[in-house]
Amino acid sequence: MGNSKLIALETSPKDRVNQAITFQKPDRIPRDFAAVPEIWAKLGAYFETEDRGEILKCLDVDCRIVSYDSFCSPPNIDPENVNMNASQERSSLGGMWRNSLPDGSNLDIWGAHRKRVKNPSGELEQFASFPLESARGIKDLSNYRWPKPDWWDFSDLRTIIDNLNDTANYNIRYRLGSFFETAWSLYNFEKFQLDMLLNPQMPRYVMERISEVHIENLKTVLELAGDQIDIVYFYDDVATQNNLLISPELYEEFIQPHHKKIIDLAASYGKPTMMHCCGSVYPLIETLIEMGLEILNPIQPSAANMNPEKLIEEFGGQIAFHGGIDVQQFLPFANPEEVKEKVRYTSDTLGKQGGYILSGSHHLQADTSLENILAMYDVI
Repeated sequence: MGNSKLIALETSPKDRVNQAITFQKPDRIPRDFAAVPEIWAKLGAYFETEDRGEILKCLDVDCRIVSYDSFCSPPNIDPENVNMNASQERSSLGGMWRNSLPDGSNLDIWGAHRKRVKNPSGELEQFASFPLESARGIKDLSNYRWPKPDWWDFSDLRTIIDNLNDTANYNIRYRLGSFFETAWSLYNFEKFQLDMLLNPQMPRYVMERISEVHIENLKTVLELAGDQIDIVYFYDDVATQNNLLISPELYEEFIQPHHKKIIDLAASYGKPTMMHCCGSVYPLIETLIEMGLEILNPIQPSAANMNPEKLIEEFGGQIAFHGGIDVQQFLPFANPEEVKEKVRYTSDTLGKQGGYILSGSHHLQADTSLENILAMYDVI
C-alpha cells in the first residue's frame, strides 16, 4: 500500500438527493428552493447578484429544475410578444413560455389566460378568462387550438443541463406540467367539477389531449437526456387545507390514470417521480404509494393531517417528503432562531430514515423576511 492515503470524497448534490429519496442518510439534509419574484429580488440585493443560479449556490441548494415550458415555440405567435419571465409562477431557474397581450395579461402554452393582481406584499396571478368555458360538446373542444408535441424543441436540453452543472453535479428534475390543473384552467374550475359528474366525456377529452403532449415530451426528454435527469416531476393540486378538492373516486376515475402513465413511463427509464399537491392530500397518500410515486411535495404542515409526526409514523420509509417548512403561518411571523429550530426539528422528524428534502411548503412568499430565509438555509 506504500504511503497511499484514504481520501474522503465530498458528496455531490446529485448523490445527496438520490441518497435521501432512497432512504439512505446523506451527509446532510438536501435542500431545494422556490420563491416568488419579490423574494428573489431580496436575495439578489443581499448577495449582490441577479443571477438566480448564483443565488442558489449561495444558499447551498442541491436541486435544479428544467421545465417543459422553457422549450416550446408554437407556430404563428409573434416572438416579440413572448416573455419567458412574465409568469409569477416562475419560482426557480429558466423561463416559462408566456404570450403577453396588450392589456398586460398573458397566455400560457395551453391558452390559459392570466392577469397580475397586486396584493399588500407584491403581486399574484389570477385567471382572467377561460377559453373553453363556452364549450358545449366534444366538437367545440376538438376545434380548440391544442398544443402538439412538435411545438417543443428539446435539442438544447443537454447543453442547458451541462450549464446548470457548471460548478457541481446537481440533482436535476424535469418538470413536465399538470393534468387536472391545466384542464380546469382552460375550462373554469366550477364548470369542470360539474362536468366530471354531468358530462364526463368532456373533462376526459380535455385531459387526454393534455396527457398526449406530456407523454410524448417525457419520452423525448428521457431518450435525449435521461442520463442527466434524476427525477421526473409533475403537479396537480387536488386538495384544500382541510380535505380533497374532489372525492377519491373521482380522482381514481379521471386523474389517476394520467398520473400513473407518467409514473410508469419514468420508471421504465429508471427514474423516480415527484408529485406536487398543495393542501391535505393525506387521503390519497396510500394510493400514490401504491401507484409507485416516490416523492411527495410540498408537505404543508398547516393542512389537515399533514404534520410531520403523522406522516412519518404512517408513511415513513414508503415515500420521500419534499418541503415541510410552513410558508403560510410560520415563516412570515417567526424570528430567525425559531426558523432554525423548526428546520432542525422538521429535518430530524421527516429525515430520520433519510427520505427528506428541505424546502418551503410552497414558494416562499413576499411577506417572508430576508433574515428568516437566510436562517432557513443556514446562511446566518
